[in-house]
Amino acid sequence: MVSSPHEAMHRIFQHDPGLFSRLSGLLGFSLPTPVDVTILPTDLTEASPVERRVDTLLRLDSAEDGSLLLAIEAQGKKDPAKPASWAYYTAYLWTKYRLPTALLVVCQDRATAEWAGRPVTSGPPPMPTLTLRPVVVGPHNMPVITDPAEARADLALATLSAITHAGDPDIGAILKALSSALRGVPENVADPMIEFTAQGLGNRPANELWRTLVAVDLSFYKSYISEEIRDEGRAQGRAEDLLIVLEQRGLDVPDDVRERIAGCDDPDTLRRWLTRAVTAPAAEDIFDGE
Repeated sequence: MVSSPHEAMHRIFQHDPGLFSRLSGLLGFSLPTPVDVTILPTDLTEASPVERRVDTLLRLDSAEDGSLLLAIEAQGKKDPAKPASWAYYTAYLWTKYRLPTALLVVCQDRATAEWAGRPVTSGPPPMPTLTLRPVVVGPHNMPVITDPAEARADLALATLSAITHAGDPDIGAILKALSSALRGVPENVADPMIEFTAQGLGNRPANELWRTLVAVDLSFYKSYISEEIRDEGRAQGRAEDLLIVLEQRGLDVPDDVRERIAGCDDPDTLRRWLTRAVTAPAAEDIFDGE
């Protein structure tokens, strides 16, 4: 099953196709800024029962160096089968489009990044028919951006930095810088960065910090995650108010009642229970008719 961090690691390049050109300097080579970028179909399946699909595929057209294809793969862990698949992707794309083809692998941990970056050769040692050398982006070579001004200068790069450093001890400072950089940015620009970051953090503890920063620092945005966070905050507040009302009235609140109240995340239901709590003869009576 495809995870949200997996999607964030490659879809950000679809959202900002020029990101790879700006990233190339950090990776030790120079790639001209493309004058045009085309998002190509990712299905590489031939007339066979085996389905092959690259995560993201871009065509970068440059006035200086012509065109090239960029296949982008998000890799969450070591997989011995992947190098052969990547070799197939690049060879197939080279054959189909007759264009130079590069492979970018995006990782979130150093061990996977080091593994992915190792050259892999097809064929016996005396006959190295094909050698695969992916370009790898991960916590080992992505900048740690903790300055809001630096993050604001390139929001997509700052977002990719947050995604690739999701497990870094400095992730809190990275996320704070990014949330600060997004203040005052047009909503249509900020929303994708908010969502990509949330997806990229997955179920890590840092996601809770990001959700808090979005709820506080970026509360004026209407993205689905900020609305979801604010709904959660309202629900939590009503649950606490409800328990206070019951306790102030001197009613006994059994553990099962507390658990049911605390476990409810529907603001309308909690509002209804709160209204009943003002006059209910017993704590359990707030659930009458439910």
